[in-house]
Amino acid sequence: TAQADGLDPRRYRLRDLQRLTRDARNGDPRAVMRADRALSETYTRYVTDLRRAPNVGVIYVDNELRPQAPGPAELLRAAATAPDLAAHLRDMGFMHPYYAQLRRQLTDNRLDARTQGLVRLNMDRVRSLPAGGRYVLVNSAAQRLFMMEGNQAVDMMRVVVGKPVHPTPMMAALIRYTSLRPYWNVPSDLAAERIAPNVVKGGMPYLRAKGYQVLSDWSDRAKLVNPAGVDWTAVAAGRKEVRLRQLPGPANSMGDMKFMFPNVQGIYLHDSPQDELFGEAARLFSGGCVRLEAADRLATWLYGRPLKAKGAAPEQKVTMARPVPVYLTYLTAVPSGNSLAFY
Repeated sequence: TAQADGLDPRRYRLRDLQRLTRDARNGDPRAVMRADRALSETYTRYVTDLRRAPNVGVIYVDNELRPQAPGPAELLRAAATAPDLAAHLRDMGFMHPYYAQLRRQLTDNRLDARTQGLVRLNMDRVRSLPAGGRYVLVNSAAQRLFMMEGNQAVDMMRVVVGKPVHPTPMMAALIRYTSLRPYWNVPSDLAAERIAPNVVKGGMPYLRAKGYQVLSDWSDRAKLVNPAGVDWTAVAAGRKEVRLRQLPGPANSMGDMKFMFPNVQGIYLHDSPQDELFGEAARLFSGGCVRLEAADRLATWLYGRPLKAKGAAPEQKVTMARPVPVYLTYLTAVPSGNSLAFY
């Protein structure tokens, strides 16, 4: 049934396998050996093909997170030492646990054409996820974050993700450090959309009340600029760009911390002072980053201890001794008991 995976069954020489296993039934040791070797080689070829994820638009910030199969020896050892070999194969222990469940929905049920297409799309996206280990999974379609250990979600929280015009990208990266008391470096489009109109209306007091500073440029050596000299009407109209940052504090859009997996897209996970947004049914409000319902809980899980800032200094960096993968994806059909949940 490899066609269910988008693979060509002819690659696995089914007729040869049937002949070899038929010959082995007489108990001849050489026939058994030939069949065993052929089955083992075919199994490892199939799993290797399956772990090679199709191009579904995932940005691999860290190359080591690209899906790849373990070596043949490791695959066969895992199968040989499984408590129940039939269950290991049926549940596809070499894949993310969602995969086999979605696959069964596709092969065992009479799904309409639209649902079949949706399940296949999500199977392809799941192929980009690991088969185990410790990692963070964000399902932007459900606006939820899961803390994964092995094949189990040990904790979960609601998140806010990108609005339709600024969608959160699909991405795989390593969380390398956390910044406590972070600045918020405001993207140019958000400065024009959200902040400049308020400055035009309220003047410099608005900037002071919200803790915004204007910087000379986007370099690490940027200097403070007098905001009174900026043409805020032109910024609001999109005719002029301005670099803004917001100081740490209660009003800061980053909250108390942000979890960094450096990438050119400028995407990260961060705290949020806007608790009311997490009560919304559809939480598509951000500029692309992921806002967390309980950033402190994620920090405790990642580091094994709570994170607290020391003093008032901004951007206090807490490096991770061992980076943890984070996967941002869109799973719009998810196994739910014996059925599917759709987002």
